[in-house]
Amino acid sequence: MFTKRKMMAAGIVGFTMLSVTACSQGGGAATNNPNADSGQTIAATAAMPAPFNAGEVHVAIVQNTGQGDYFQQYLNGTKLQANALKMKLDVYDAQGDNATQATQLDQAIASGAKGIIVRHGYADTLCPGVNKALKAGIKVVIYDVEIQKCAPDAVQTQQSDAKMASLVLDQMAKDIGKDAKVGYVNVLGIAPLDRRNLVWEQYKKDNNWSQKFFTGKFSSSTATDTAPMVYNALQANKDVVAIYAPYDELSKATLSALEQANMKSKVKVYGADISAADIELMRADGSPWVATGATDPNAIGAAVTRVLALDLAGELTTKNVEFPPILVTQQMLRDKNIKNMDDLRAAEPSLNISDTASAAWIPAIKF
Repeated sequence: MFTKRKMMAAGIVGFTMLSVTACSQGGGAATNNPNADSGQTIAATAAMPAPFNAGEVHVAIVQNTGQGDYFQQYLNGTKLQANALKMKLDVYDAQGDNATQATQLDQAIASGAKGIIVRHGYADTLCPGVNKALKAGIKVVIYDVEIQKCAPDAVQTQQSDAKMASLVLDQMAKDIGKDAKVGYVNVLGIAPLDRRNLVWEQYKKDNNWSQKFFTGKFSSSTATDTAPMVYNALQANKDVVAIYAPYDELSKATLSALEQANMKSKVKVYGADISAADIELMRADGSPWVATGATDPNAIGAAVTRVLALDLAGELTTKNVEFPPILVTQQMLRDKNIKNMDDLRAAEPSLNISDTASAAWIPAIKF
């Protein structure tokens, strides 16, 4: 376990880190998880095919880290969909350690799992295990790892990160115009953040933005570990007017640093991802977080589980599945009185993707 340090400021209210064991079992939602939406099960209208018609199907999810709102919601959706499909789900959490994730992937293979979801991580670390699993006849679905160059038979799923970044950066360009001084909080080497970085570089060039700093850290406590880095960058660059932080833990770190630096009223924050906690932070009086690109992580966790189910049943017709995002602005949240994820789903029905990667025999989870 990584040592947890105190939050740098009170700007991240209600943000908690949940302890997760290396491997746990069960398909139900996480106990005491504030992001554990219950969802609604849409009844199947056809009989289940093999192997689901022969009883419980053993599967696993191997996560790079389970910490943070996005990952907690994702796992909740995974568990609920697995439970609806009567899967025995083993949950592995490497807590941000790449070598541990590779070891846990080997453990999942040895456990007898028929299918494995690998969520985040690094292709170089994961490819030997992914190919080992595929060679053993285990179905492997990847989420947010660029894996197919070294493991072409794996199924790859992801958010549309280019679209997510462009939605937010369009708003940022509209708000701050050209020739502005900006900050950037990101971590490269992680597939979704790399894809968002490519879009950032283009927007920065097109708008002649002057990037005054680039900082950030990905760990089991990303928000906590990144906040002091952003604070230090702000102390040396008090003239920035906006910061792009394309992952909500990085966005939270940025909010905390701005609070500590007494710069909340001077800098706009543009992020990625959404949760009930994120909505609360965006809606707060004086919040600098004005826009985020988002999907519903609960819905995506469920959808990726359905991708695995289709693959196990021999019904998957593609090796690449992408999930579209929407733009969520602070103004929209306030105007529509959106206070939580249920309110957001009601206002933005496109977040519901229960018909994505589904079939008549699958009892899909709708959020």
